Amino acid sequence: MQAAQREHFHNHGRPDADPHDKNNCHWCQIRAFRTHHDSPISIVNKETNDALNPKFRFIERSIIHDDVPVPEASFRAGCNCDDDKQCMYGGCQCVGEMIHDENDEEDIEQTSGRRRRRLAYHTRAAKAEVLRSEFLLSRDPIYECHEGCSCSMDCPNRVVQRGRTVPLQIFRTLDRGWGVRCPLPIRKGQFVDCYVGEVITSEEANRRREIATMAKKKEVYMFALDKYSDPESLDPLLRAEPMEVDGEFMSGPTRFINHSCEPNLAIFARVGDLADRHIHDLAFFAIKDIPQNEELTFDYTNKGYGLEEDRHDPSKTKYMTKCLCGSANCRGFIW
Repeated sequence: MQAAQREHFHNHGRPDADPHDKNNCHWCQIRAFRTHHDSPISIVNKETNDALNPKFRFIERSIIHDDVPVPEASFRAGCNCDDDKQCMYGGCQCVGEMIHDENDEEDIEQTSGRRRRRLAYHTRAAKAEVLRSEFLLSRDPIYECHEGCSCSMDCPNRVVQRGRTVPLQIFRTLDRGWGVRCPLPIRKGQFVDCYVGEVITSEEANRRREIATMAKKKEVYMFALDKYSDPESLDPLLRAEPMEVDGEFMSGPTRFINHSCEPNLAIFARVGDLADRHIHDLAFFAIKDIPQNEELTFDYTNKGYGLEEDRHDPSKTKYMTKCLCGSANCRGFIW
């Protein structure tokens, strides 16, 4: 531990502590999260003497760059539900955006003689806030109530907005760098956390990729926000090249989640205000029951799309990144 870091560590909470040291301290950064008291983040390394990159910064919400277009207030709208029950039973416009199979009786519930669409989440005590199975299987986007809605923060359709409810631990693995696990069991369909970072334009993302290529860096932490991209859309923000989230320099604990060919998490697009579809959230949900302290993983490449032919071509595999997930159905390469 460097002298400056050691000095700061022993002066936590003191009024004479250097504010610059505090701003650059990972522990101080995660301690400032609104979820810290009930669902803390910890960092452990029992394998090496390595520490997280001191230049990395923990953030709780994505930071939108100035050149990323953000809709004006006049384009924003939320539901007018007077109480939270209306979001469940009264035809909430946020729930109305959900994609459902109109022929599937399991998809539409009967209440007091009226048919109503279901929320993405279960609402009864035993499974409250757990994502329904049809959403886990479909990977359809999730539409939630949001800041512009009249309902309260206790609305059952604000699961992602309320934030992470499970503690997470960033730990050093034997052979795959840093990883993430949860000291508590996680239920199938339970929300874990969002992937956050710098929201940047496609031009800036390409510039950063070129720099990474020149530096021969294989670790890239960018995700394209392309769930709604459509060259024929009437919305110019959806016709354009998608924005991207870069978590390399600033992000949350999910930035350290490793790849697996048999993952236990999946990413879902979550939308609050419809005007923000081009900068939708990336929400991690458990796709199976996860025992406590099992490493959290997701598939970086959507079931290995495009890898099948390349992984059998020696001229291409020498440039590919080997997969070390160790699962029974490991594809051999990440990308």
